Amino acid sequence: MKEYVMGNGAIALGALKAGVNVVCGYPGTPSSEIIETISKYPHEGLHLEWSVNEKAALEVAAAAAYSGARALVTMKQVGLNVASDPLMSLAYVGVEGGLVVVSADDPGPISSQTEQDSRRFAEFARIPVFDPCSPEDAFEMIQDAFEYSEKYKTPVIFRPTTRVCHGYASVEAADTYSPRKFDGFKKDAGRFVIFPRLSYKNHGIIEERNVRIGEDFSSYKYNSSEGAASAKAVLAGGISYMYAKEFLKDHREVKLIRIATAYPFPESFMLKELEGVDELLCLEELSPYLEEQVLKLAGRHGLKLRVCGKLTSHVPHMGENSADSISAILEKYLGIKADDTPKHGDIPPLPARPPVLCAGCPHRASFYAVKKAMAGRKAYFCGDIGCYTLGNAMPLDMVDTCLCMGAGVTMAQGFSHVDKEGKAFAFIGDSTFFASGMTGVVNAVFNEADITVCILDNSTTAMTGHQPHPGTGRNMMGTDVGAMSIPKILEGIGLKKVVTVDPLDLEKAIAAVKECAGLRGVKAIIFKSPCIAIERSDKKCIVTDGCVNCRKCITETGCPALSDIGGRVKIDASLCTGCTLCMQVCPVGAIGGGCVD
Repeated sequence: MKEYVMGNGAIALGALKAGVNVVCGYPGTPSSEIIETISKYPHEGLHLEWSVNEKAALEVAAAAAYSGARALVTMKQVGLNVASDPLMSLAYVGVEGGLVVVSADDPGPISSQTEQDSRRFAEFARIPVFDPCSPEDAFEMIQDAFEYSEKYKTPVIFRPTTRVCHGYASVEAADTYSPRKFDGFKKDAGRFVIFPRLSYKNHGIIEERNVRIGEDFSSYKYNSSEGAASAKAVLAGGISYMYAKEFLKDHREVKLIRIATAYPFPESFMLKELEGVDELLCLEELSPYLEEQVLKLAGRHGLKLRVCGKLTSHVPHMGENSADSISAILEKYLGIKADDTPKHGDIPPLPARPPVLCAGCPHRASFYAVKKAMAGRKAYFCGDIGCYTLGNAMPLDMVDTCLCMGAGVTMAQGFSHVDKEGKAFAFIGDSTFFASGMTGVVNAVFNEADITVCILDNSTTAMTGHQPHPGTGRNMMGTDVGAMSIPKILEGIGLKKVVTVDPLDLEKAIAAVKECAGLRGVKAIIFKSPCIAIERSDKKCIVTDGCVNCRKCITETGCPALSDIGGRVKIDASLCTGCTLCMQVCPVGAIGGGCVD
């Protein structure tokens, strides 16, 4: 039957159709919906988990693949950095069952720290990479990725980008799915126990094998071309191919070449397609990867070919490509006079809408409590990756640094070691604490740092879609496993002071911060209050006639439910959750709280 699904759903259904046995991952936009979709199709023989981080996910999957099972690992591009340690070694050791690592790239970036290109990582690790251009494509290609992984006994990277992940299409879904049968792990220490001598030998094998894979990819059906032979041609990959194809449907006299497997590069295919071509435009997102491969190919074979793209400033180096931007590039490259048909870019831009913490978000109250407690004192506020990164926005202005997941805890330590007078705070969420925060706390205790760790515990992984984590007590197999206690973990690490407080009780929250900041060593405050998206209150706050319009509620909290309309403070009842932070901030007691809408 046909199902209309998101690109991530198509990847999920393709993996299920391929008989995947084990699926692991860590949530990260734009990849999160893959595991969410697979969870809707539980069946005997399928293990599904949100792992504690990407490294753990890949290592679980690796053992399954050693056993001959098919394993899928999902993450976003920055998650590949976390998984890189096992990935690089897996490339040398190899696998038995198919092992596909979905690394969803985020050009823009729309929701990431970087615009890194996973094709580069595939080349670095010396493993194949598949680059789908649409949800339909992704559904078919993920199945091919498992086949190639098993054929060459190597992990494979599958690299959809944001528009492929979040586009929609109809794919052929099954009513039921069956996992692949496999033989189980066969012990072979000479293969599965990695040693330098074995790595040296396998490196040579990998380089020889990749030449064969490149030849194999030269006949792969998704490496293709269309249009007439022409002196000027266009080369594209990923979503950029779809944009180019849409534009060139009215210009069939121009050859359009598609590369779906960027590494190992399908040289024989490309040499054949370049016959008679004098000039080639390369369209791709992020790095000039295809462009560089063609330049190398032309140099080795003495081709007289002008290659245009990012390196020649024909295509932007950063950001997403779009239908409009590709059209403009192609019009200029092909010397086509632009018509007068309005394009999307002719529509006036929307007003800027910077992201903010939700109305009623307990993180706002946590940041505000620390800000009030530290007023007038020198302090460092180290942020982390999650909803609470938005604590940097005015008027809170409570995030001085944000580097990568877990770095807030360790960077605070650095500040504490170079400035004995300042107070160092680390803000980290409950999910991130389990993913990459615990080792940082261990490091702080062991190396005698003087920091206050603020764990913003809203009992979910909020930013990526409210996935469970070890602190929620229920896993993706639907089992109640018992919530892991963050206070007990901290005490087990060796913290002598661990305070749990409701951030929406402002007076107590401020007192807890002052108490911990006054102590030396590693202390922790757990600001515990549920995410308003999963436990939304019907209560509302109201502005009474006693309001003197000082606007302190607006200028100090930045809550989006508060606004100044016609010179008077108003609370938007459709946004307000009755958290009462504004009521506690109001200097004249002019805000009432706790009423039910």
